[in-house]
Amino acid sequence: MSALAAFPPPAARSTVSTTRPDDRKDPVDPEPAPNDPALIDTSRPHPARMYDAYLGGKDNYAADRAAVAQVLEAAPEVEAIARANRAFLRRAVRFLATEKGITQFLDIGTGIPTAPNVHQVAAEAAPGARVVYADNDPIVHAHANALLTGTGTTRIVLADLRGPQAILAHPKVCGFLDFTRPVALLLIAILHFIPDAEDPAGIVAALRDGIPAGSYLALSHGTTDFHPAAVTGTAAAAYDQATAPLVLRPRAPIEAFFDGFTLEEPGLVQAPLWRPDGRPLRPKDIVKVGIYAGVAAKA
Repeated sequence: MSALAAFPPPAARSTVSTTRPDDRKDPVDPEPAPNDPALIDTSRPHPARMYDAYLGGKDNYAADRAAVAQVLEAAPEVEAIARANRAFLRRAVRFLATEKGITQFLDIGTGIPTAPNVHQVAAEAAPGARVVYADNDPIVHAHANALLTGTGTTRIVLADLRGPQAILAHPKVCGFLDFTRPVALLLIAILHFIPDAEDPAGIVAALRDGIPAGSYLALSHGTTDFHPAAVTGTAAAAYDQATAPLVLRPRAPIEAFFDGFTLEEPGLVQAPLWRPDGRPLRPKDIVKVGIYAGVAAKA
C-alpha cells in the first residue's frame, strides 16, 4: 500500500516447477462481490490507490490524488521513495528466489498490480513459484483478479493484515502454499499503516509463528529519520481522512519487527542501499529516502 506517504500499501530463482495440474484453472476469488460498488469507497483516499498515483498509475480517484498532492507539496521526493521501495521489492524477491531457493511467497498489502509483480519476478528465477497476494481494498482485489486470470501459480485473497491468523488459515493460503516448506513473507510498506494501538509487533509475531523454520521476512517501513518533523507531520496528516493512518517510525521500533529473525546483509538500511544493482548510488540519491528495508531469516 505507500512513501513519506509513498510507502506502499494497506503498497527473483532456478527450481523444479511446483505447479500441479489442478492449479492451472482460473484463480478468480469467489469471495462475495469484491468489486461491488457498494463495497468500494472512492470518497476517501486509500493508501493502495495513493501509492498507485505516486508510481504514475491510473487506478486512483480524485480523493486519492488530492491527498497525494498534499503530500508532494510537503515532500516532492515521495515519488522517488515509492520507486525505491518498489525496486527493493524486486531485488528482495529475486534474492530470495535465486540465492535462498524460496519458491513460495505470501505478499500481504500487495497494492494495485504494477509490473513486474512478485509472481513475475519470482518466475524468472523459479518457474512454478507460488504467490498468494492479500490486500484489504476491494479495488486492489478486482484488479489483481483480472491480472491473474488463468495464472495457475498465483492466488489473491481479500484480507486485512490486522487479522494475521485469518490470513494464514484462509483456504487460498494454507491450501495453496505448503507450510511444511519455507515461505517468504512480504510486508512491503504496510506496517506504517498500523498504529501502535493495533499492535503491529504482535501481528508480525503471529505471522512469524505461522511460517516454518527456513522462511524469510522481507519488510520495508516509512521513517521519520530523514526529514524534519514538520515535513513528516504534513505528510502523515494527508492520511488523516484516508482508510488507514500513516505512522512513520524511527529505526529502532522498525528493527524490532524482525524479532525472531536474523537479518541478512546489509541489515536494515535505506531501501536503495539494500543490495543495490545498476549504477552506483550517489549521496544525493538517498539523503531523503525515508524508508528502511531489510530481509531476514527465521531459524
